[in-house]
Amino acid sequence: MELGIYTFGEINQHSDGLATTDVTTRLGQLVQLARNADQGGLDVIALGEHHRPDFTLSAPEVVLGAMASVTKRIRLTSGVTVLSSQDPVRVYQQYATLDQLSGGRAEIVAGRGAFTESFPLFGYDLDQYNELFDEKLRMLVQIRRDEVVTWQGRYRAPLDRANVVPRAKQETLPIWVAIGGTPASAMRAGSLGLPMIMGFFTGTEQFIPRVELYHRAAEDAGHDPAELRLGASGHMFIGKTSQGARDSFYPYYAEYLRQMGMTGGGVFPRQAYDSWIQNGLPVGSPQQVIEEIMKRVELLGIDRFLGQIDVGNLPWNMVNESLELFMTEVLPVVKRETAAVPAPRGA
Repeated sequence: MELGIYTFGEINQHSDGLATTDVTTRLGQLVQLARNADQGGLDVIALGEHHRPDFTLSAPEVVLGAMASVTKRIRLTSGVTVLSSQDPVRVYQQYATLDQLSGGRAEIVAGRGAFTESFPLFGYDLDQYNELFDEKLRMLVQIRRDEVVTWQGRYRAPLDRANVVPRAKQETLPIWVAIGGTPASAMRAGSLGLPMIMGFFTGTEQFIPRVELYHRAAEDAGHDPAELRLGASGHMFIGKTSQGARDSFYPYYAEYLRQMGMTGGGVFPRQAYDSWIQNGLPVGSPQQVIEEIMKRVELLGIDRFLGQIDVGNLPWNMVNESLELFMTEVLPVVKRETAAVPAPRGA
C-alpha cells in the first residue's frame, strides 16, 4: 500500500490574512513539502496542472524537478497532466527527463482535468474534449513503448520513424489514468491495461461499479488482472482530535469551495460539511482518516491513496501539523493493516 499527498499549489486569499499569496513563497513551500514527505516516509507526491491565476502549478514538471533535487526516495508524479491540451511527445520527454534526474522516480497521471482553461489557452476545441484525450493517451502509451515512433492521428501532425528522446530511466515509465467517475474513462483505462486513480471527496461506494467496469474492460482486452493497480485521491485534513480538526478546517474549506464556484457563490453550510465528513470526507482525527482509507481499500481494492494536504491554501502551520499526523500516526497503521489485506476482487 502506497500513501502520499498531492497539491495544486493554490494561492487563494482568505479574510484572516494567513494564506500564502506570493508565488515565490508558495513554490518554496511546495518544495519543502516534498522534502518533509520524503523524510517522513511517504511514498508519493503529486502536483496538479492548472492555468488559473489562483494556482501556481502551470508547469508542474519544473517544480517536480526541483523536488527531485531535495528528495531521495519519494515518487514524483503529476496529478494530473491535462493531456487533452498537451503534446504527448513533450509530456513523455519532460517526465523521462525527470525520471533520469530523480533516479527513476517519475510517473505521469494523465487526465482530462477538472477545469477547461487550458483549451483556449493552447488553441484546442473544447467540443473535442474526449476525442483529444483518447487519441493523445494512446499516442503517449505508444511513445512509452517505442523509442522510434511512427504514428498518425486526427489531431496532431504524424510522426514517421521519429526518435523520442531521452528515454526514461525506468524500463517502463508509469502512466496512470485519473478518472472522476465517468464509466467510459474507467473502461478506457482498463482496455489499455493502465493503472487507474479515482478522484472523489465522499461516497466511496459509488465507485464500486467503476472498478468493476475497469476490471471487466481489462479482462476483455487480455490484460493480466494481477498487474492492474488502483488508487484513490481526495481532500484530506487531520487534527489531533475529531472535533478540533472539523472546526479548524471548516472556514478554509468552505471558502475554498466558494472561490472554486462550487457553492453558487454562497457559503458552504456547516451542516453540509458535517454530512460530507459522515459520508466519507477524510477530515478528523488520525483514527478517522485511517478508517476512511481502509474503507477505500476494502471496497475498491486500492493500493495507493493520495490526500490533498493543503486544499484551499491552508495556513502553512496547519498543513505541517496535518502532514506530521499523516506520517506518524496514519501511515504506520495503514501500512500494517494493508499488509494482510486479501487481494482485491478481479486481481
